[in-house]
Amino acid sequence: MKFLVIFSALILALNAASVQRVDWCGTRSFSNKLDQEVSQSFGNPSAAKTQKFKVTTYFNIITGTDGGNTVGDVSNKIVQKQMKVLNSAFSKSGFEFILDSVTRTSNNAWYTHDYGTTEESDMKNALRQGDAADLNIYVSNLPGGLLGYATFPQDYTNNPKLDGVVVHTESLPEGDLKPYDLGDTLVHEVGHWVGLYHTFEGGCDAVGGDFVSDTPAEASPAFGCPKKRDSCTGSPEFAGEDPIKNFMDYTDDKCMNTFSKGQTDRMKALYLIYRNT
Repeated sequence: MKFLVIFSALILALNAASVQRVDWCGTRSFSNKLDQEVSQSFGNPSAAKTQKFKVTTYFNIITGTDGGNTVGDVSNKIVQKQMKVLNSAFSKSGFEFILDSVTRTSNNAWYTHDYGTTEESDMKNALRQGDAADLNIYVSNLPGGLLGYATFPQDYTNNPKLDGVVVHTESLPEGDLKPYDLGDTLVHEVGHWVGLYHTFEGGCDAVGGDFVSDTPAEASPAFGCPKKRDSCTGSPEFAGEDPIKNFMDYTDDKCMNTFSKGQTDRMKALYLIYRNT
């Protein structure tokens, strides 16, 4: 899995090793009690399994200025390519993201904002459109090697204006953040937005993890594009090689290509509960 997720109370800085890479995503240390309650709230998500969701999507491009010149702009062509990547990734999960509008805002403070800051709050309060069901994407020059961050669906009630997904400008298709330049940063962050955790959440702890039964336990994030990896062994509940091709791991964009059935069931159920207004 990849990216940063900001939540209403806690932000956990990703404790990944210092390799020559970009820090994908920082996510909160979630409460087991909270997620058990969430899991119980949808129980057997049979009603959600057949649901299909058309998600109105607002694309907010934040630009800056350098010596009087605009920096960070994104062409409509790249926006369309990114939307194609997003819809392709979620095509088997019952989600279709419908682009409603593209806005461009020049603001140097917002352009280089960090998560959890006044600048983030100001930006989202000024620009966010729609309600809980609608996806707001913000594109900016995130600092410190950060590729993106997002909010969870259950956070909307307490902080509706902060709801949405933020990704680095250069993580979009044809960007400069190789090997994270094919648009899968947004896929990963939208995965959080519909309720998914990282596949390595909880490490080899079979009790918690990502609360999805068909993603094998994973001790730590996978980077690059490993051919084979099995980081949790020695017990039947850890059976299975690491899900290195899953969109919710941290591998290179070219290696990511799947959501599991369990992840699809979870995202549908949580969207139905928290976002289907």
